[in-house]
Formats: sequence, structure tokens, C-alpha cells
Amino acid sequence: MSEKLVLVDGNSILYRAFFALPLLNNEKGVYTNAVYGFTTMLLRILEEEKPSHLLVAFDAGKTTFRHKTYTEYKGGRQKTPSELSEQFPLVKELLGAFDISHYELDQYEADDIIGTMSNEAKQDDMDVKVISGDRDLLQLVDKGVNVSLTKKGVTNIENYTPEFLEEKVGIRPDQVVDMKALMGDSSDNIPGIPGVGEKTAVKLLKQFGTLEAIYENLDQINGKKLKEKLENHKDDAFMSKELATINRESPIKVKLNDITYNGYKPQRVLELFKELGFHSLLNRIEGGDYETEQETNSLEEIEYRLIEDVKSDLFSGKDALFLEMLEEHYYYGTVLGFAVVNHKGNYFIPTEVALNSEAFKAWAEDEKQEKFVFDAKRVTVALKRQEIDIKGISFDMLLASYIINPAENHHDVPSISQRMDFYNLSYDEEVYGKGAKQKVPEEEVMSEHVVRKANAIFQLKDSIVDKLKENDQYHLYTDLELPLAAVLGEMEYYGVQVDTDRLNEMGAELKERLNTLEQEIYELAGESFNINSPKQLGHILFEKLELPVIKKTKTGYSTAADVLEQLKDKHEIMPKILLYRQLGKLQSTYIEGLLKVVDEGEQKIHTRFNQALTQTGRLSSTEPNLQNIPIRLEEGRKIRQAFIPSKEDWVIFAGDYSQIELRVLAHIAGDEKLIDAFQNNLDIHTKTAMDVFKVDDDKVTSNMRRQAKAVNFGIVYGISDYGLSQSLGITRKEAKAFIETYFESFPGVKAYMDQIVKEAKQNGYVTTIMNRRRYLPEITSRNFNRRSFAERTAMNTPIQGSAADIIKKAMIDLAARLEEENFEAKLLLQVHDELILEAPKHEIERLQQTLLEVMENTVQLDVPLKVDFACGDTWFDAK
Repeated sequence: MSEKLVLVDGNSILYRAFFALPLLNNEKGVYTNAVYGFTTMLLRILEEEKPSHLLVAFDAGKTTFRHKTYTEYKGGRQKTPSELSEQFPLVKELLGAFDISHYELDQYEADDIIGTMSNEAKQDDMDVKVISGDRDLLQLVDKGVNVSLTKKGVTNIENYTPEFLEEKVGIRPDQVVDMKALMGDSSDNIPGIPGVGEKTAVKLLKQFGTLEAIYENLDQINGKKLKEKLENHKDDAFMSKELATINRESPIKVKLNDITYNGYKPQRVLELFKELGFHSLLNRIEGGDYETEQETNSLEEIEYRLIEDVKSDLFSGKDALFLEMLEEHYYYGTVLGFAVVNHKGNYFIPTEVALNSEAFKAWAEDEKQEKFVFDAKRVTVALKRQEIDIKGISFDMLLASYIINPAENHHDVPSISQRMDFYNLSYDEEVYGKGAKQKVPEEEVMSEHVVRKANAIFQLKDSIVDKLKENDQYHLYTDLELPLAAVLGEMEYYGVQVDTDRLNEMGAELKERLNTLEQEIYELAGESFNINSPKQLGHILFEKLELPVIKKTKTGYSTAADVLEQLKDKHEIMPKILLYRQLGKLQSTYIEGLLKVVDEGEQKIHTRFNQALTQTGRLSSTEPNLQNIPIRLEEGRKIRQAFIPSKEDWVIFAGDYSQIELRVLAHIAGDEKLIDAFQNNLDIHTKTAMDVFKVDDDKVTSNMRRQAKAVNFGIVYGISDYGLSQSLGITRKEAKAFIETYFESFPGVKAYMDQIVKEAKQNGYVTTIMNRRRYLPEITSRNFNRRSFAERTAMNTPIQGSAADIIKKAMIDLAARLEEENFEAKLLLQVHDELILEAPKHEIERLQQTLLEVMENTVQLDVPLKVDFACGDTWFDAK
């Protein structure tokens, strides 16, 4: 039996293991995922290869002899993550425990060490096996020298012999460096020839044999552009060949006799495995106590298949689907790939394969085929962009996690998996980087990351559903949030039309107003200055004009909005500065901000509705935020003039719940007076003023009604005497008396407030009418401020959250009616208690009736729900 030398590319295997496996800590908090992956590879080598000689080669540092040829060699590589750097000493300790030699040589790379050792062993007629993830090493393939390349992670490998290399790639081993000289290598920053890829390189080498022969026969090259590229980049090509060539005569000091391998002492390895926390590997070592040390969630690599042709038998009828894209705004995002996981296995489908497959489209659009996803809305919009109308989504991990506890900051797959005690998953920023450094890694790394996420969805689905049922929230999930995701997805995809000419006009008008205001402020200040500079503004207000100093910061005078508000009556410059700030924000945030996000082709804005963000259950809107356009200022309201119907002879139609939170309060509190007022369609603020001030309705003044209104809405938000005093401009004593009188007039409301706080302290959470929970851990805090805030939140959340539940259900019901009755009208936006649609004029009368029926009857309360509606040529007019 001939001797066998196994040469392992330490850097390559460790790097691949790090990105293939989720971050994992041992009990001491030391990162061990790369070491774990490396260990599984090592055990496989020892078990399958049974080497007589074994060496692990490492790179010695960043600088090599190749940098003398090309200083930018390997330039542009991202810095090695510290979580990986920390694991190199651990790997060397591991090799020591296994009695395996390792070696590195200053100014040389692991490839050069492997090439030199391989050369020596070949001359001694030894069998050689090289294990790496680096295709450069394919140039070492020869009779008796096999190169095993890791395909995915570190355990799925492909074994290259000279015959297999020629069959798979189309070239001989001696042509590998020539191919790299032509096509370059972005990972090593080897330039090659721009525009020449693998297919062109292989074609040229089949025709001419070598790089030198190609340049000797340039006149025979077909294609003018290719010939020009070859001519213009000749020096780069030959330099690239030099850089790519492994040095097989490196001045290494290690000899074959130094790396004979006679096995390891199990006890030493077992001790290190226990220290590292590799309990699931103990049974691979003789004497390993795996019965007591077995790890529950072992960090094994996921075996999966790369699908190159989708067939219907890939799917099972209950499949987890994960669609990967980096961009947060998925309407414009690029789909990087799909993972499908079911009881048959784990699969990664490249984007172009999935989107060009009739089988994939048929499965996606088949409502009977259940799909388990993360963020159904995101999947819906992204696939609609590809003309695939996905149906049959029965599980959404994002929405389920959000319902279970909306207070959690992170509802991504790795965070959910961690909370469910599932195996650790890498976070996207660990795989792709973030900000300017964000980029897509090679397919093997990306595809395994995506498959892991789909696998987590598939494995955790039943446990998450059980938790929803345990919390009595399953119906909130199935009847409200999941169907709402489909409605919102349609709205996001459809978008809302924008009149950019009108926006530009408003921008010009605002600039003119700002210029005028600027001059007026300079005149009152007695000099020109930068109004937007807190330092310069502070100097003018507090030193030159000698206005009273309200607050100081570390850098000088505070010019925050609340400070300026307190000064508005102190000098005629103050209202102008406040207005200047408001108009400036309108100009930059709303006029310029909206213009930036208008889709140039359709002239539409596609906002993104956040369905899993707020703790009350309310929807929010981002990129851009269309719920937050300021409407207190006339100039702010006018911005809505730019939102128009997308078709001629259509109008904007709006339906708005009237005083929905007060109606919900009346229902939840069961207060007889409030219920009676709403049932008899009384003006609730006038009625409150009558009861609090003890006067008849004809004696209620506008100021009394204003104060009553402030209390009504303040009560909903758990307002304090201080808060009410600030709102109404009265003393705290007066405000306190006002609130006490209110509670005497509406005892049911007071009883509700006391009871809900008591329940929150007992349960740790409060619920809405549809059983949405909000956890309040600080309700029992010893800190007065924290406890008070939690108590106010306990009073408000069931009211505000129930109102959110109601309008969500109204959206689902309305969307269903529009479809059932073949309306052309389209839902566009949801803004607080208002639904915005566009519709042809001939549908308005029917739409008005349908909208009233749906919105006023979507839930049954002890008081009637009331809806106001309007329509017009723009959103501004629909008021």
C-alpha cells in the first residue's frame, strides 16, 4: 500500500467554515464556529483518507513576494472579521491536540507550501490529496495528485483528477494559470483581461493551448473587440499569469519525514472538545462520553442541493420558501436567490433558474400548495415585480413573531431562531457586510446562508404556531395579520400617482417664502447669519437680543424646538424663526424627499407599510413616510395636492373613522354616559363639556368645548395633570380638578383605568379587543417615572391597539368586497384612521355605500362606528 500525503489549505478551509456556519460561542464567550467546521473536515479526512503524512498550511501574513510584482495583489479584500481572527490560535491548538503538523512561511502563501510539498511527494511516488476551497490549486492536479475543492461549506467536496478537470472545466491542469491570466480573479485582485470570462478563456485555450500561443497568433482571433482587449491588456495578462502561478520550489524547511502521521491521543482531543463546547463531536472520538454530553442543537452543516432545473416534484405541498434580497425597499430590490425546504430536503434555486421556470411559477401561484415564508408582504411584492402572483402563504414567521411579542427589537430569522433555542444563524451583516462595504459573497456562502434561513422557518413553524395558540392569538394571526399582508402587498405594488410638476412648483414657492423670511429675520437680528446653525442662532437670540436662556448644552445654548416654542412671545423674531424651520423641513423632507423616491417610469411612489414595528399594532409608513406629512400648516396640507389618481376621469376617495378611539374607550370601559352619547349621535366634546362644567348644551362655549376635547383625547393617552396644564395653558391645580371632575362625570372610564393598570401588574401585559398583547415589564418598577409611563401605556394600548385592529380588519373586508363586486377602485394608502382609494367617477356612489357598510360594520361594538368620507381630484381635495 503506497503512502498518502494529505495537504490542507488552512486559511481557505477555516474561512469557508466561518461563513458557512452561524456564529457560535462556547461557555466562555469565545467564538468557535470556524473551528467547529474545520474540525468536522479534519475528522472526515482522518476517517476517510487515513493519511501516512499530513500537513496543514497557513498564510504567513498579508505581504508576499507577489506584492513586489503587483502592489495591489489581493487589494480591496475586506478586513478579516475579528470573530474569525480570534479562531486562528484555537485551530492551531486543535491541530496540536491531534498531533497534526502545521506550517507557514514568511512572504509565501499556503498555496506555495502545498505546491512545494506536493511536488516533493510526487517525486517520491506518494499519492497526494490537496484539500482547499481555492480553485487556484487546480493547477497542481496531476497523475497521483488529486485536489478536493469544497463546494458548499466544508463537508460538500468535489474531487478533481486530470480527467475530471478536463470534463468539467474543459482545460488541462497546466492551462489553469493561463485561464486565470485571461479572466483574472476579483477575489485576489488579479486584473486579467477586462470582459474575458471563463467561457471565452476556455475557448481561446482550446484553440491555441497557452497564453503565449494566443499572443503569437493574435491575427487569428475572431472578433474585433476581443482582439483589441487582448492587445491592450497584454502586460496585465502576463503579470496575472505570474501572480496566479504557484511556486513549487518555495524555500520551505519542513520535509516529508517531519510530517508523518501516526494518529492522536483521544483523551487530549476529548478534553479540548469539552472546553470548546463541541459536545456533538465527542462520539466521533474513541472514548467520547456522548450519552451525557450530547448537544441539543448541534451546529451541523446543512446539506442542500443547488437546483439547476426546477421540476414540480421538488415541492411537497408544505414548503418553506425564503426569498433573499439585500435592499430594505423590496419593490426596487434585486432578488439574489430562493431557498425551498420541505420534508424531502433543502434546496437553493438561483434567481434566473426560478424566474424562468414554469414549474416554479405554477407552484407559487397554486393556492393549494402551502408556503411558509418570512415577511409575506415582501415576498408578494418582490414576486409580483417578476409577474408571479404568489398564493397559498399559510405561515409568516415575521408576523407570528411580532404578534407573540411586539416589544422585541429584532424579528429577523436569526434573532427569532435564537429566542426559540434553535441553532444559531449568521446575521445578514456578518455575511454581506453593511453600508458601503456591503457586497454579495460567492454563491456557496450566500446560498447556504439563505438555505439556513428557510430551514429555520420550516423547523420552527409548528412551535411558533403552538405559542400563538397558547397565547390565544392564533385568530389574530390567521384572520387579521396574515390576510392583511396580502392587501398591503397589493397596495405597495400598485403605488400612488404623483404630480411631480406640482411638487416642483410647491418647492419653488417654498424657496421664495424661505428667502423672504430669511431677509426678515436678518433685519430683526440686525445682521446676516446661518439660521440653521444652533451656535450662530444661540448667539443672536441669547447674547445679542438678550432673550432669557431656557436651557444650555455642552456646546452652548439650546435652540431645540421646545425651547424656541417657549420664547415665541418674547420677541417678534421668534415666530419667524419657528416658521422658517417648519417650512425648511417641508422643503427638504417632503418636497425634495418625495421627488427623490418617485419612480421615473410610472411617476408613482411605492411606500412601504411596516406591519411588524409598532407595539400598539398600528401600521407605519416608510421610504417615504406618507402618514406623517404635516397638515397643521397650510403649506404642509398643500403637499397632498401632488397625490392624484393614476387614470383620467378618476378621483381620490377617502373614508375616515370619526373619533374611533373615544368610541373604543366607551366600549371597553362600558361607561353608560359615553355609550349613550355615541348611541344618540351627540357631539361628544359638547356632551363632555356639559357634564364637566354642569351646563346645558346652549351654554357650552367654544373654549369649554376645546377644553373638553383636550381632556377626551388626553384621557385616551393617560394624560397627567401636568400634561393637560401644558396643553390648555392652565395651572396644574386647575388641570387636576378638571380631570377629577371628568372622572366623576364618567365613572366607568375611571373604573376602567384603575382596573386595566391592576390587570397589567398581575399579567405583565394588556390586550386589545382582538387579543393583541403589549408587554409592560416596567409596570412594577420602583422607579416612579418608568412605572408611571408603563401605567399610562397600559391605559392607552387597549384603546389605540383596538382602533388599529379595527381599521386593519376594515381594510381586509373592503379589499374582499372590491374584488367580489368587480370594482375598478384601488386601495392606495392607510393613514391613521383613514383609508385612501382611487376610483373612476362612475363608481363613486356605489363605492361610498360599500365603504360605509364595510367600515361601520367590520366589528360590532356597544357604540356605533361612524365614517366620514369625501372625494376630489387630489388627496388634498378629498377632505
